[in-house]
Amino acid sequence: MASIELKNVIKRYGSGKTANQVIHGVNAQIKDGEFVVIVGPSGCGKSTLLRMVAGLEEVSGGEICIGGKVVNDLEPSERDIAMVFQNYALYPHMSVFENMAYGLKIAKVPAEEIKARVDKAAKILELGPYLERKPKALSGGQRQRVAMGRAIVRQPQVFLFDEPLSNLDAKLRAQTRLEIQKLHRELGITSLFVTHDQVEAMTLAQRMIVMNGGVMEQFGTPEEVYTQPATTFVASFMGSPPMNLLKDAPHAQPGTITGIRPEHLDITPEGWALKVEAVEMLGAERLIYGRWAHSQTDEMVIIRTEESRAAPTLGSTLHVTPRADRLHAFDAATGKRIA
Repeated sequence: MASIELKNVIKRYGSGKTANQVIHGVNAQIKDGEFVVIVGPSGCGKSTLLRMVAGLEEVSGGEICIGGKVVNDLEPSERDIAMVFQNYALYPHMSVFENMAYGLKIAKVPAEEIKARVDKAAKILELGPYLERKPKALSGGQRQRVAMGRAIVRQPQVFLFDEPLSNLDAKLRAQTRLEIQKLHRELGITSLFVTHDQVEAMTLAQRMIVMNGGVMEQFGTPEEVYTQPATTFVASFMGSPPMNLLKDAPHAQPGTITGIRPEHLDITPEGWALKVEAVEMLGAERLIYGRWAHSQTDEMVIIRTEESRAAPTLGSTLHVTPRADRLHAFDAATGKRIA
């Protein structure tokens, strides 16, 4: 196992005036044995960052260290990493056992050790009954577990996951998330996991890197990112529904944006007056959408309540009060959090 350190990592394509810089000086220290998720929208640079750690993309500036060793100029095979991709990349003509063992055979690992490693990985991933099957006889979730098993048998210092759950349906994604958590608890291998799905990020990460436009907006625990977002981007990206970011909130300081999570707005006899525009029933909870009742602005406010509370009538006026200890302030010009 090993730590990973990113020191002012930059990636640009091309050179001179036409150069396109896509990663802007990322700094992060990932501890030995830590599970870190890189999360952000499409095109934010998260996969590019992972591919630079893997050695599949060249670093344009800065340093990447694995286990205290600078790896900028090392080939992927020399970095002692194993990668799990979005597409399973299994050999269709090989059995599950052969797919998991292939890399070890190429490395000329003795047959007895190969069998021991594959059997151990199969036990961890509950693939024992499927070792003689071909990939076409497996479900999507089982194929993804085979891909993870192929990485496990390598016994690497670092696991790199590039959106490995994107091809699975919602139920399988949830199940596979639990399997990945279990896998990390058992093996304790340093892991970097890329996803655009904030639910995956929040449930899997010990810490997370939130990327936006090639910039690392925040690096912290899921709780820190959710309860103390560093920027308006983080506040809006992490959370479903997103944090309310209000330019016209009552009593707000000039030049600031007021943030409040939908679950931290309480329905009260008096308070902010909102005209109800829509109500969504989501099983155990209800989302209410409203706009300022006495303002010309088009600003939408979302309130999250329990389903046991009676739904307000569309077009009616609803009063809400924000919980004072849950209000956030951001600089309107920079989007950065104001302490």
